[in-house]
Amino acid sequence: MAAPAEEPPKKKQRNYRRDKPWDNPDIDHWKLEEWKDEYSPGAFVEESSFATLFPKYREKYIREAWPIVTRALGKCGVACELNLIEGSMTVRTTRKTSDPYIILKARDLIKLLARSIPVAQALKILDDGMHCDVIKIGGLVRNRDRFVRRRQRLVGPDGQTLKALELLTECYVLVQGNTVAAMGSIKGLKAVRKVVEDCMKNVHPIYNIKILMIKRELAKDPALANEDWSRFLPKFASKNVPTKKPLKVREKKPYTPFPPPQPPSKIDLQIASGEYFAPEVAKQQGAKDDAKRAANELPPPPSDAKPKKKRERPHKRKKDQSVVDVEQSEVSADELAAKIRERAGVEAPKPESKKKKRKREQREAVERAAAEAAAAALTTEPPPPLPS
Repeated sequence: MAAPAEEPPKKKQRNYRRDKPWDNPDIDHWKLEEWKDEYSPGAFVEESSFATLFPKYREKYIREAWPIVTRALGKCGVACELNLIEGSMTVRTTRKTSDPYIILKARDLIKLLARSIPVAQALKILDDGMHCDVIKIGGLVRNRDRFVRRRQRLVGPDGQTLKALELLTECYVLVQGNTVAAMGSIKGLKAVRKVVEDCMKNVHPIYNIKILMIKRELAKDPALANEDWSRFLPKFASKNVPTKKPLKVREKKPYTPFPPPQPPSKIDLQIASGEYFAPEVAKQQGAKDDAKRAANELPPPPSDAKPKKKRERPHKRKKDQSVVDVEQSEVSADELAAKIRERAGVEAPKPESKKKKRKREQREAVERAAAEAAAAALTTEPPPPLPS
């Protein structure tokens, strides 16, 4: 025969506490007793009221279902008002109200109607054993795409995950926008909130659903009612699996011990095209032709658009133009060659000294005088007679 259970020792601070009538283990403190009107025969001293807003897309449905809400709240002695201009619903107590907690039930009713719950389901909140909880999930995940994926994970394919959660917790769950509305018992609402918050923290709902299924089977065994169930529950370790990048397969080239050939330089290309051996005048003419060709290829500026004036900064040196101005048709070949030589960094030929210039002029004068004398002799003297 089992020994009788010993009473737990009293705490030190409760040595001088008197026993109360409700200090009895036979009393179920969680039991909800039905309210009766004779508990509060008189009217309330003050009026209590609650109001809530509803979105625009719910206006048509609420306007059609409002007579049903009015009749249901009228039986409880609660007055309600629908304001379509402000988009609000208001409930308040009257002199016929006897249950002091019914105004909080009416507040939950209009809150659930604003969260897209059907009126037939929302009216069940007026029962004594029914409670509600609106879980806000909009601020739990920062990334919008990640939030949408996790919210869809809570619903599951064709709503199967949500249906399994409803069957295990015996609650009504509705996922709408940034909130999750749930209706049911206090124990079931606590389990629903844990599953929803864990799902937003990247814990798949199937793990919590599996734990709920095991707890449901353990609750059927009365021998395990007062034991710890942690040894029966599975423990899931979190894994941080890094995402693998797609593997790039590179083609293997045949091995050669020799390095790749060196690309030709600019001078090699000029030698191959023959431009390197061209005279200076041909190079100047080629540069001029290239400048004209580049100018013709540029698109004409729009007639309406005004050319923008570039502000000149005094502390910066004005950069040389890289394109030869081909519009100046009066530029001589010598000036063009001088410009090209200046941009190329080639030194210009040194000017002649006065002495060399004087000798060159004397030599040209002597040659000119000799040429004139020879021309005059040919014109005055008759040609010699031909030999017979």
